[in-house]
Amino acid sequence: MLPNTGQLAGCTVFITGASRGIGKAIALKAAKDGANVVIAAKTTHAHPKLPGTIYTAAEEIEAAGGKALPCVVDVRDEQQISNAVEKAVKKFGAYTIAKYGMSMCVLGMAEEFKGEIAVNALWPKTAIHTAAMDMLGGSGVESQCRKVDIIADAAYSIFKKPKSFTGNFVIDENILKEEGIKNFDIYAVKPGHPLIPDFFLDEHPDTVIKKVESHEFKEEKPQLQPKPRSGAVEETFRIVKDSLSEDIVKATQAVYQFELSGEDGGTWFLDLKNKGGNVGSGEPSYQADVVMSMSTDDFVKMFSGKLKPTMAFMSGRLTIKGNMALAIKLEKLMSQMNARL
Repeated sequence: MLPNTGQLAGCTVFITGASRGIGKAIALKAAKDGANVVIAAKTTHAHPKLPGTIYTAAEEIEAAGGKALPCVVDVRDEQQISNAVEKAVKKFGAYTIAKYGMSMCVLGMAEEFKGEIAVNALWPKTAIHTAAMDMLGGSGVESQCRKVDIIADAAYSIFKKPKSFTGNFVIDENILKEEGIKNFDIYAVKPGHPLIPDFFLDEHPDTVIKKVESHEFKEEKPQLQPKPRSGAVEETFRIVKDSLSEDIVKATQAVYQFELSGEDGGTWFLDLKNKGGNVGSGEPSYQADVVMSMSTDDFVKMFSGKLKPTMAFMSGRLTIKGNMALAIKLEKLMSQMNARL
């Protein structure tokens, strides 16, 4: 584990989503140095399935040695963000470190605030065990995850760096290796167990990557449309079917069912588990491991690379039932496919 050095004493950390999970872990890591922590989150009353509120987090932060300011903040509400910043400035003076869920803005903000505030994005290399992951992945998913401590340590490592360290997209494991951490089993919920790769990182089994790179997807590009029309879903599945191979089936080992709403909708399946793979309309011959529900518009955009499945899921445009680890596998496969369409 990365030791605390006291470098954040007196610094103010503005953390969104700090009432639980990764956000709270980062807050507690900073609090051990004596940092001021603004807890910017929505939860004011205990959720039946997700423990923690901004007030219980504040108690933990102060018990760890920091000072806490709980603020009710929905990051989609600009006014609530502004109010929280004003409260932070009034109580602590000014905030010096911030954690945002807006990595697309990192490069622009890094340039805009160069010399004043460092702006970096931090991503986990593997799935991180939180209450939300329990809800999404179901029983047993924790054994395939790392603890929130790895993100807290990685964030702390970034916080220690000078303001000149800005505009970077950092992977937790990579930056901790630079800190001299060699034993990553200490971060695993179940040491030695295979880990689920993170949603956003483009890593995939070599056999699938080689197959996708060698397949003639580029010739099919004109046939995928950004918006559904008569037969757009069927055409998308036809192109997917043409890409199937024993390698892809062997690497994926899952049956997917799609419940599509809107024009050209209905039930469709993608079998990447049996007899070289198959696609078609209706329910699959074998029980689906994952059921995805979305509009036909979003389905076509997703398979053509114009909509990232994780973003669709997080925004409520995609619902997933079943094995989350296998859902992630499909996303990895699609990212390799549409990158070459």
